[in-house]
Amino acid sequence: MPRTIFPWNASRLAVVRRLQPPRFLQVTKIAVAVAIAWTLSPFLPGDAQELRYYAPLGALLSMHPTLMRSLRSALQTLAGLAVGIALAGAVLLLSEPSVWTISLVIGLGSLIGGMRWLGVGGEQVPLTALFVLIIGGPEADDYSAGYLAQVCLGIVVGLLVNLLILPPLAIGTAVERLTIFRGTLATHLSDIAVALVESWPPERELWATRGGALTNAARDVRSAVQYADESRKGNPRARFNRRNLVADYEDLAALENVTFHVRNLTEVFTGMIWGKPIPLELPSELRPVLSDALHAVAETLRATDDSPNDNAPFDAAVVAVEAILHGMQELGAGTTSLSPTAAIVIDLKRILVALRPGTERDSEEPPSPVV
Repeated sequence: MPRTIFPWNASRLAVVRRLQPPRFLQVTKIAVAVAIAWTLSPFLPGDAQELRYYAPLGALLSMHPTLMRSLRSALQTLAGLAVGIALAGAVLLLSEPSVWTISLVIGLGSLIGGMRWLGVGGEQVPLTALFVLIIGGPEADDYSAGYLAQVCLGIVVGLLVNLLILPPLAIGTAVERLTIFRGTLATHLSDIAVALVESWPPERELWATRGGALTNAARDVRSAVQYADESRKGNPRARFNRRNLVADYEDLAALENVTFHVRNLTEVFTGMIWGKPIPLELPSELRPVLSDALHAVAETLRATDDSPNDNAPFDAAVVAVEAILHGMQELGAGTTSLSPTAAIVIDLKRILVALRPGTERDSEEPPSPVV
């Protein structure tokens, strides 16, 4: 049974997660970038010195967990600033700032800022236009140049700080998430296997309610792998970590496929045991072989991490699934209660097919075919 997180512990857990090393490092880098930008801001020429408070803003806007995300955000921010300044400049060329012109510019800026290509820079379009009109006013040209110069200074400082001070590399976290998820799927199958040979109907039914949790876990793992892939782009630390993320993407796709079939067979077993969501029959003679097959497939999932070059668990799982078919034949092909069992066999075979590419990749000998 998982531990219950009470409300007062949940808030404490959230604080602890925010203070984990990667997050703490990112917060520290933001503080350093803001301090450097503020220190350098007086050295810009002309009227830009009077707008030095925009330099820390630029540093803050450019600081993101990955280098590529930081660069993308910086370019989008600069694009948003340019569009906002252009909108304000058009208004000042045609008329004076008023409640109508300001409202019009803010409306247009918000509309343009919603375009996908501007990304996070879209938020800067109406804000920049508003600042230029209200704060810049008659000196909008000097204000726009100083504003843009200080923000650019902050962005450059932010990018350099993110590049030079331990740029984040999340490959290890993604690999760990894959391993944990693989173990979660294996544990789920093992729990069903144990339930099949316990007192009937089984007392433990926690596994029957995990379908949504497994799907959410698969989604989180995909996000972790994609984040790891993004974190290595342009990252000098990636030169010292040659892990093949293509293989991790293949493993992830296989596990997502496995999750789909695990959810299918879970629903079938739920119907066999408790009659929900669909009443189904399970011959008592097949419960032991079904349990053995589930244990064998679970061991195949675990073996990917424990013994990647060992085909024995995969071969044993193939034999165990075939044993279910032999048991069905002994009971008689015309028995209607065997139809749900056949659905389980199909799901187990498809799980093995999904796991086979990884087994072939990690081993010199091909595994037994799944027939």
